[in-house]
Amino acid sequence: MDEAGNKPILSQIGPLLLLVWIFLINFLSRIIFSPLLPTIEKDLAIGHGEAGSLSLVLSLGYCIMLVASGFVTSRLHHRRAIALSAIVMAASLFAISLSRNLWGFRAGLFFLGLSAGLYLPSGIATITDLVRSEDWGKAIAIHEFAPNLGFVAAPFVVDVLLDVLGWREILGGLGIVSLFSGLVFMRLGKGGSFCGEFPKMGTLRAIVAQPSFWIITVLLSLGIGSSFGIYSMLPLYLISERRLESSWANALVGLSRIPTVGTPILAGWFTDRLGPKRTLGLIFLISGVCTILLGLLDGSWMIPMVFLQPMVAAAFFPPAFTALAKLSSPALKNVTVSLAMPVGFLLGGGAIPAALGFTGEWRSFSLGIMLFGGIVLGGAVLARRLRFREE
Repeated sequence: MDEAGNKPILSQIGPLLLLVWIFLINFLSRIIFSPLLPTIEKDLAIGHGEAGSLSLVLSLGYCIMLVASGFVTSRLHHRRAIALSAIVMAASLFAISLSRNLWGFRAGLFFLGLSAGLYLPSGIATITDLVRSEDWGKAIAIHEFAPNLGFVAAPFVVDVLLDVLGWREILGGLGIVSLFSGLVFMRLGKGGSFCGEFPKMGTLRAIVAQPSFWIITVLLSLGIGSSFGIYSMLPLYLISERRLESSWANALVGLSRIPTVGTPILAGWFTDRLGPKRTLGLIFLISGVCTILLGLLDGSWMIPMVFLQPMVAAAFFPPAFTALAKLSSPALKNVTVSLAMPVGFLLGGGAIPAALGFTGEWRSFSLGIMLFGGIVLGGAVLARRLRFREE
C-alpha cells in the first residue's frame, strides 16, 4: 500500500476485472454496428451515405459527453457514474432496437454515444484510485484488454447470432447485458468513491496552460490514428491497391487484431519499468517504421506489416493513459482525460482516416500511409518533451 492508501495490483484483480467487463460492453455497444450495418441498411432501406452518417452521430454524442463528463462527476461519484453509463447505454440500445425509421435510430445512437462517453474519464480515475501509482501501467494495460478483445469478438458474435436472431434482438440482448452489468457494478464495484473536480475556468486554464497537455493530446491523435485510423482504411487499401480478394483482405485484417489482445500487457510492464515517456518514445519509433513499411511493401513482404503495425499501435494506450494520469492531481484526472480524448478521437479517428481517403483518391493510399508513418515517427521526439506533475 502506498502513501495514498492504494494497494498492489494483485490485491485488486477482482475489482479491476469487473471494470474490464464494463469497458468491454461499453466498447462492443459502439462497434457492434459495423458488422451489423449491411443488415440494418436492408431493414431500414437506407443508402451507404446514410449508413455512414450513423457512426458520425454516435461519435458526436461520445465526444460531447467526454467534454461534459466533468460536470456530471463533480456531483456524482465516479463509481456511480460508471454504473449510470452502463444503465443508460442499456436504455439507448433498447430504444435503437425498437426504432422503425432513420431519425429514431439516429436519436438512439446519439444517446448511446452520450452514455458511453461518460465511462472513460471515470474509469481511468477509478483504476488509479484502486492501485498504487507504480502499478498504474499494468492496471491500465489490463483495462485496455477490453477494446482489443472487442475488435476481435464483434464480427464473430454477429456472425454466430445473425443465424438465429435479427439485428434488433442482438442489440436488445446486448442492452440486457449492459443493464445487468451496471447493476452488478453498482452493488459490487470498488474504487472511485469520490467526485471529480468541477471544470471551472480556473481548473481548465490550469490544465490547458501545461505544454505537456497539448503534447499528450497530439500524441493521442497519432496513437488513435495508428490504431483506429489505419484499421478503418486498411481493407480498402488492400483491395484497391494491393489487389487482394475482398474476403481475403477482410479475413487478414480481422486476424491481424488477434495478437493485439495481449500487447497492452507487455506495454504496461514496460511503462512501469521504463516510465511512460520512454515507453511512448519507443512505441512511436517502432510504429512509425512499421506504418511506413506497410505503405511501402507489396506482395508477401507486406503481410508481416499487416500484423505487426496494429500490434505496436495497440501498445500505445497504457503509457498514454498513464501519462495523462500523471499530468494532474487525483481530483483533476477525469477533467484532463475528458479534455484530451475528444480532440484525439476526432483527429485520430476522424481526420486521419479522411486524410488517408483523400490521398488515396488524389494519388495513392500507400503514399498517404507512408506520410502518416513519417508523422508518427515525429511523435517519438515529441514524447521526450513531456513533463509530469511530480517533475
